[in-house]
Amino acid sequence: MRIRASVAVVGGALALSALAVPAAQADGSQGDTKITKVVVDGDGKVSIGTSAAVTVKVSVTATDNSGIKGADEFDLYGPDNGYATTGKPTCTKVNATTSTCTASVKIDPRTDYLTNKSAGTWYVDAWIDANDGDYLWKEKAGSFSFQRTSKLTANAAPEPVKKGRTITVTGALSRANWETLKFGGYGSQSVQLQFRKKSASAYTTLKTVKADSKGNLKTTTTASVDGYYRFSFAGNSSASAVSAAGDLVDVQ
Repeated sequence: MRIRASVAVVGGALALSALAVPAAQADGSQGDTKITKVVVDGDGKVSIGTSAAVTVKVSVTATDNSGIKGADEFDLYGPDNGYATTGKPTCTKVNATTSTCTASVKIDPRTDYLTNKSAGTWYVDAWIDANDGDYLWKEKAGSFSFQRTSKLTANAAPEPVKKGRTITVTGALSRANWETLKFGGYGSQSVQLQFRKKSASAYTTLKTVKADSKGNLKTTTTASVDGYYRFSFAGNSSASAVSAAGDLVDVQ
């Protein structure tokens, strides 16, 4: 028996509670129906903060020699009983045999009772019906990262500074705590110190810095030309990528 934390979807939003439901059936099919692509939010990453609902869009592309008739609501699920169900998908023809079925669900950290352990890899279950009666039921038809939103700050000092002198860059990395609905320090993570010349458009990485146990960052570099300093976090399966706003330093 799989324990899931969802009861219903009302108006596109989740209504969550602890509930035991029977485990889903194994994959099943009839005929030649196939799923060729599953896309969640365009890039396979869903980031949830502490104060705003997020609409998660799921698109499943399927094919059958008779064409696609429709799809059932998609189930999304992940660690620690994380679970959501989309609304009824709308299927749009790509050609005579292939359609892309799209649906969405709103997830609100204020009402959906997410646990921090629910962050990580989530999966999409999909049921597709073809025009000739064929069908496909596919567990784990696709996957995506369900992440706690990250925040990052950076401050470079002194400002201004003489060329060749030392610049100290400090900051802090934090991530959403879905259980307290606050952001807390994200410690012991590797973060890149990056620099962009005032006249340039792209940042380059100067070094990698590790946050302390509370998420605080501190490092030094040598002043050379006017430009912006920032920290950048690549993210991981449970926390979103983020870059701090650049802090301009005037070099004299």
